[in-house]
Amino acid sequence: MENYFNDHTSRSIEELLSLKGKGSVVTGGADGIGAGIVRRLAEAGSSVVVADIDIKKAEKISTEVAASTGSKVIACEVDVTDSGSLSRAAEICFENFGSLEIWVNNAGIFPATGKLSEVDDSFIDEMLEVNVRGTFAGSREAASRMKAGGVIINLASTQGLSGGPGISAYTASKHAVVGLTKSLAIDLAADGIRVVAVAPGVIDTPGVNDQLEPLKEAGINVSSIMANSLLGRSGVPDDVARVVLFLASDMADWITGATIPVDAGTLAG
Repeated sequence: MENYFNDHTSRSIEELLSLKGKGSVVTGGADGIGAGIVRRLAEAGSSVVVADIDIKKAEKISTEVAASTGSKVIACEVDVTDSGSLSRAAEICFENFGSLEIWVNNAGIFPATGKLSEVDDSFIDEMLEVNVRGTFAGSREAASRMKAGGVIINLASTQGLSGGPGISAYTASKHAVVGLTKSLAIDLAADGIRVVAVAPGVIDTPGVNDQLEPLKEAGINVSSIMANSLLGRSGVPDDVARVVLFLASDMADWITGATIPVDAGTLAG
């Protein structure tokens, strides 16, 4: 196999972290963890497509990040359950930035499942459609356009590495993302493309806050988890975004197939 993954020992930290000249797509990039990722990638010099089903939010965050970082940031309306929509996002990246080096499969849904007896097939279908097929299709669209040196970053979850009450469908979907990351890393290594995942713990985002009561009813007290972090505070989107930045950069050039927990030690307990 050709050696696409170089020894960067002689390069400076500044050079290794720089994403200048690299085009990125972040699905679900309009708010929460996705918006945090958009900001950090743009801050490092990447030109970013904010791909989100809510185009108004995507346009707003694009304008804000472009103004604060000086990088090119544009919005694109994307439904990750529509492969054609994902393909357009990739093409928009190429048309506007000239390349696609970084693809972040961030879009996902996180509804509490409830008791097994209360979960119907349509609920499971939606969960798998967004969290698994959306990640698979996004990876396919990205890989078909990337050259050697590209990286696909999937958003898994600590629930993709463990289990928990009341969220069985979500847990199944995120275990699938972890497995998909491993298999794609094997498939794409010969093309010089890395595939990695980040597994956030409980992060203080609008999506999680919307689920506080349903999760509590299912047996997960999110507020208590955030308040009793081993590191003394709740997680925020930028905690995840900084790890994504590291994985997207040449700092992580010898990492592929791995899922990195970002959970303040939740899995250690």
